[in-house]
Amino acid sequence: MNDEAWMRLAIAEGCKGVGKTAPNPAVGAVVVKDGILLGSGWHRAAGRPHAEREALANVLGSHGPEAARGSTIYVTLEPCSTFGRTPPCTQGLIDAGVARVVYACTDPAPAHSGRADAMLEAHGIQVRAGVLADEAFSLIRPFAKWIACGLPWVIWKCAMSLDGRITRPPGESRWLTGEAARADVQRLRAEVDAVLTSGETVRRDHPALTIRDADFAGGRDQPWRVVFTDKPESLPREAPLFSDRWCERTLIRPCGDLEASLRNLAADQGVRCALVEAGGVFSSALVEAGLIDEIVVYYAPMLCGGPVPALAGNGLPAPHRLTDIRFEALGDDLKLRARILRTQMGSGCKS
Repeated sequence: MNDEAWMRLAIAEGCKGVGKTAPNPAVGAVVVKDGILLGSGWHRAAGRPHAEREALANVLGSHGPEAARGSTIYVTLEPCSTFGRTPPCTQGLIDAGVARVVYACTDPAPAHSGRADAMLEAHGIQVRAGVLADEAFSLIRPFAKWIACGLPWVIWKCAMSLDGRITRPPGESRWLTGEAARADVQRLRAEVDAVLTSGETVRRDHPALTIRDADFAGGRDQPWRVVFTDKPESLPREAPLFSDRWCERTLIRPCGDLEASLRNLAADQGVRCALVEAGGVFSSALVEAGLIDEIVVYYAPMLCGGPVPALAGNGLPAPHRLTDIRFEALGDDLKLRARILRTQMGSGCKS
């Protein structure tokens, strides 16, 4: 296997941490020697060992204290070089006797960015950077956006009919999509640190907005549930968000300055990635403000003529083109996932 193939294994390791590591990024690593995989690891939570140290510990436990000497480690993000809640990974690699470090993305954090190469090379360790950087960047997009401008990465999720409606006519089933698409939403919620909704959605639908699938909920807190409303006194206190066992994970924020509220969520709650599950008015306000970075749309194969459109705002000043477009069939439904392509995101953030 070549460097790219081993890096794909490291990316697969990093994917295990998506949604669990805030405020840190998800990172994966594998240790290889003489073409043999010795160990692997991923960052499990803030304050826990980083991926490199998890992988080295895996090698130590499986093969003994000298096994990593002379090996190559593949890691999705530049190894950290300063003390934080954990010691620097660069020193751990030096102490383990690793001979070569291959990483995908340069760390966007100014305290670390570009420092690892010189530190490692000063100890005779070969370094190769940028291997599968674009693929690995998907793991750190929320972290990178927060570093750039203090805002979380925001995903708009919507289930709609082919005529762009998110509700069916009165008297019909409340569901547009099938079980496979609804199950996929559980996976999507497990990727984020917060779910954003509107007071109108809470009053109308009484959503729980939790990760109910144990396969995705294990090893992490429920996401913050953030209700945006200027009429908090009208919210139904019997709704699950205020009465279930995770009610302390529910926050109420005003609708006035959405960007400021998102900045506060990032600063105060450590939210790096948020999911929007709301009606057309609130969703449109976020889109029009340039605060949405990614969309996930579940298309149901029907023309239902329901009363509520997916986006019900004042219209966009310019078209929002999409990139990194992926389609997936989920039963009879079609899932579209894509990033919004533009020069500016929110307050000066680059796409």
